[in-house]
Amino acid sequence: MSASPGELENIIGYRFKDLSLLERALTHRSFAYELSAGADDGETALLQNETLEFVGDSVLGLAIAEQIYERNPGSSEGDLTLMKHRLVSSETLAEISSALGLGKFVRLGKGEERSGGRTRKTILTNTLEAVIGAVFFDGGYVAARSVVRKLFAEHIRAVTPGTSLDFKTLLQETLQAARRKAPVYRVVRTEGPSHDRKFFVEAVWDAGKAEGSGRSIKAAEMEAASAAIELLKTDSEEPA
Repeated sequence: MSASPGELENIIGYRFKDLSLLERALTHRSFAYELSAGADDGETALLQNETLEFVGDSVLGLAIAEQIYERNPGSSEGDLTLMKHRLVSSETLAEISSALGLGKFVRLGKGEERSGGRTRKTILTNTLEAVIGAVFFDGGYVAARSVVRKLFAEHIRAVTPGTSLDFKTLLQETLQAARRKAPVYRVVRTEGPSHDRKFFVEAVWDAGKAEGSGRSIKAAEMEAASAAIELLKTDSEEPA
């Protein structure tokens, strides 16, 4: 049995006007499929948290970017990018989810429950993003930002460029450990005038590619490397 969503409201410091949004944010697809046996995919999607997770990921990124800019107004884009990626990384989200005891609130299918889903990092991090998305839809960006400030306060205070991950180095080490060739970065396109240009870069390796963007090539490469690492993690977690 999952813990009461009302208990989680007290922990995150936000009271929902529409509690069904929080309930949906806490519903893993395995539970939704069991609950909606015989329903079509569209109906099942409305019962689980993946679309809220999609929105929550973007809201979290904006809230974190705003806060680290306020705290580090003189930092370069590259340093801000490093700090942002550290704060929104699966490692940080997993630490926060664990501290919240989020696993006890997730609604899981019987099979996922038996296989240890309440402690699985991907489920916990995705659920945390879904909760942030639910707060956004219920109370708007200011409410969501307030929740992010509360939950990430300790990590935001501690983060510096020096303590943040160098995703290009991490990607290269990850591929080397799997006996794969080092990634190659290439600019695939640019947008905007010369004084306000945005670069789009692909990280390409022997088994795939991932894209990132930024106001400098370095920042775009870092985004691409981060996306590549997440893709590799997803691939490794898929059942054989």
